[in-house]
Amino acid sequence: MARKVIWSFEATTDLEALAEYIAKDSTFYAAAFVQKALDTSRFLNEFSERGRVVPELGNTSIREIFVKEYRLIYSIEESRVIILGLIHGKKDLKALWEKEQRGD
Repeated sequence: MARKVIWSFEATTDLEALAEYIAKDSTFYAAAFVQKALDTSRFLNEFSERGRVVPELGNTSIREIFVKEYRLIYSIEESRVIILGLIHGKKDLKALWEKEQRGD
């Protein structure tokens, strides 16, 4: 079943911030990274279970796919896939998640 892929505000903000950061060195590589992230997310409409379950969370509906060294984190719902964020692979996702849940 095809699902609609939706980028959350937070994920869009993450992507824009990463593009700006990469563009400081190379606008070419910034554009290539954005394209790679968008292309990766497009496949999730048909292959939403392609990514692995986020190890820190253990929730089978929250998965991730790596785009270069960044984690594209998404949630699978019945009719849609929501891109939740794009963070560096070395960041402590559990701490970020707990902070978000507390509203800090």
